Amino acid sequence: MNRQTNRMNRLLLIPFLTAALGNGTVFSQAQTANVRIDVDASRIENRIPDYLYGACMEDVNHEVYGGIYNQRIFGESFEEPTPGMIFDDFSIYEGGWSASQGELDVKGTGGSKFVYNPVEMRNGSVEVEIKFDGKSGDNAGLITRVSKEAKGADTFNGYEISLASNGRKVAVGRHEHNFGHIRDIKVDCHPTEWNRLKVVMNDGRMEVFLNDKSIFVHNEDYPNLAKGKVGLRSWNSNVKFRNFRIKTEGIDEELQYRTTSQPEVSLHWIPVQTGDAKAVFIHDKKNAYNTNCSQVIAKKGGTGRVGIANMGLNKWGIAVKEGQKFQGRIYMKGSYRGIVKVALQSADGTREYAMQELQDVTGKWKKFPFELTSDATDDKARFTVYLEDNGKVWIDQVVMMGTGDDLYHNLPFRNDIAEVFANQELTFLRYGGGMINAKGYKFKNMIGDRDKRPQYKGTFYDYSTHGFGIEEFLQYCEAAGIEPCFAVNVDETAQDMADMIEYLNGSETSVWGKKRAENGHPRPYNVKYIEVGNEEVIWGDIREDYEKYTRDFNRIYDAITAKDPNVKVICGAQWRHDSPANMKMVFDAINGKAAYWDYHPWADVLTNGKETEQRLKEMKNFFMQWDPNTEMKCAIFEENGRIHNMQRVLGHVTVQNAVRRMGDFVLTSCAANALQPYEQNDNGWDQGQVFFTPSMVWAMPPYYAQKMASRHHKPYRVFNTAGEELDVTATTDEKREEVVLHVANTQNSVVTADINIKEFGKPSQIKVITLAGRLEDVNTPEQPERIVPQEKTLFATDNLKYDFPAYSYTILVYQK
Repeated sequence: MNRQTNRMNRLLLIPFLTAALGNGTVFSQAQTANVRIDVDASRIENRIPDYLYGACMEDVNHEVYGGIYNQRIFGESFEEPTPGMIFDDFSIYEGGWSASQGELDVKGTGGSKFVYNPVEMRNGSVEVEIKFDGKSGDNAGLITRVSKEAKGADTFNGYEISLASNGRKVAVGRHEHNFGHIRDIKVDCHPTEWNRLKVVMNDGRMEVFLNDKSIFVHNEDYPNLAKGKVGLRSWNSNVKFRNFRIKTEGIDEELQYRTTSQPEVSLHWIPVQTGDAKAVFIHDKKNAYNTNCSQVIAKKGGTGRVGIANMGLNKWGIAVKEGQKFQGRIYMKGSYRGIVKVALQSADGTREYAMQELQDVTGKWKKFPFELTSDATDDKARFTVYLEDNGKVWIDQVVMMGTGDDLYHNLPFRNDIAEVFANQELTFLRYGGGMINAKGYKFKNMIGDRDKRPQYKGTFYDYSTHGFGIEEFLQYCEAAGIEPCFAVNVDETAQDMADMIEYLNGSETSVWGKKRAENGHPRPYNVKYIEVGNEEVIWGDIREDYEKYTRDFNRIYDAITAKDPNVKVICGAQWRHDSPANMKMVFDAINGKAAYWDYHPWADVLTNGKETEQRLKEMKNFFMQWDPNTEMKCAIFEENGRIHNMQRVLGHVTVQNAVRRMGDFVLTSCAANALQPYEQNDNGWDQGQVFFTPSMVWAMPPYYAQKMASRHHKPYRVFNTAGEELDVTATTDEKREEVVLHVANTQNSVVTADINIKEFGKPSQIKVITLAGRLEDVNTPEQPERIVPQEKTLFATDNLKYDFPAYSYTILVYQK
């Protein structure tokens, strides 16, 4: 996936979602009866790929750095800037916000929010003047009725009223931790001049004004959005605001941007200062051990402690258990003769669960290993480094991991997450996505000593780490028994790609194979699948850019296959079914080389399976028209959406049925995203299959659908017919000992079907596994198994009448 297209894809999909689902979540149809499913078990239609059951792992929302990667410290190398000033009455959720002389300036990211905390409004008005820089951007404006706000593009409830950066429209939408498009209003203003945007709310009526002219009236009908805070929002725009005013229930005032200065401590660390200790904190950008920055702490008199503390990913807490052992290392230098203490503590520092003394700090960087065993259980603990004597210490590259049973196969992966993920019974795992498009995403930066791997400006996080890279991904797949595929940046050099293949697949006696052995893996990884790029030219149907991609592809392909001709290389160019001329140009340039062309369908609408099947047929037809002898096929490496509920289950399983019907034309269908940290969604891709907190891991409904399908995989699809009410595929094994039906009911009512299986004989039993619920149903920390498969056995019969529940995925296993 690619962050810059997230907004575009959301807007394109909203009208389709509305048409498919109406205003709520259900269709309005009566119960359907007399549907018939006929299966001919002797009539094999095609082979089904063993790798059908895939997932896409992408560090888009800290699913790796903060998740499966066992490192408990977030902000390990202090590359994140200091908070600088914080606003007394406002909370910032992403973006660079600053104030001067009554003007507020923001360097926008996708979904930056600036929320006023003291007042919640039901009725009243809010207004602001806006001026764009005229150089770039999408839109910016007001948000109202805001609640449940957090970091993340669409992570809040409320209304959005935004002016486009070209001054040509005002977009109105609603957010309930997603985006629902309400209306675009055409306007004509000068965006580089001040424009006043105003919203008046009055008992279910919302009126929008631009420069004192009423442009839109909306009657509200969403109870969750009846009351809330107000704020400002920028979508990828550099913009200024002034005269931010509210009027409600006796309040009529211009909001003031009062600020308080903060200690100079890197963003994800907390300054520690107790007693009357005199502290100095410096974020040093010149003397780092790793990459660019390090953190200085100094004590200059008084009694008490001076230090810094870390609470893990976005300060959500480090979970510790009584008797749990952590091992780590910290790099330090300084002018200090005393003892440096590292400790596990309660969030407020009043209780200490474990502590180790470190000494002999010198003027040169030095690694200090430590070991901490907690004497208490706490889900929101912190790791602290502190001084009690006077002196000055530089700190960099702090690592703390669990040990023993906390590690998956003794690898640097969080065991609880890795185990649940592996238990999904995936057969294929892709590591890639928009994250690989960052300039700093280079293979040679990902191998060797993890403490020396440089941090870089990532696609989804500006301070990304290479602690977990391609090699760690391959180690996980090896341990979990999953076929791996990874993507590489198209700007990698041919030489670096040749060296990469020798490192991964070469013998221990080769130059780079020897380096792999020295790094702890003597055996070759025997990588079979590599993708070149991700969604390349997604930014527009630009022939010159597609031509550049073909040159990049062929350069990397030649380098890879010269070292190992058995590697199958996948095309990562954005597939456009409505641009056959450009697609043919790419096809002609890579035909006979690319084994597969990556295609990314959506899977969170109930009709996505039908759309995907149509697109796959079009792709196959194009390939055959362009070269009847071509061996190029398709790989679905991202099956994307923005939800992880029962609706996503039905989108996913209907896409899977489509792939079954396409046979071996499709290598795999990888559901995105593999993992997701709970309530830490920074980028709007709210589609994780496995969710986790510092102390808990649980699966979402799409996880169980994937596991059901994988567990009951059969290699052959057999002929079947069914009514439009149900999406059905039938499969069997080589000896026809079982027939398996995959049935998706996307209706809001029970569908009764007469099932007739020919050429199989009378079954000994029929096993039924069903996953069902309301479209919006998800699993939660409080109810982690709210939606799980239910299994039962039916009496054997040749002709079965079966009631398929509303919104359900059902597998029927006929056994001899």
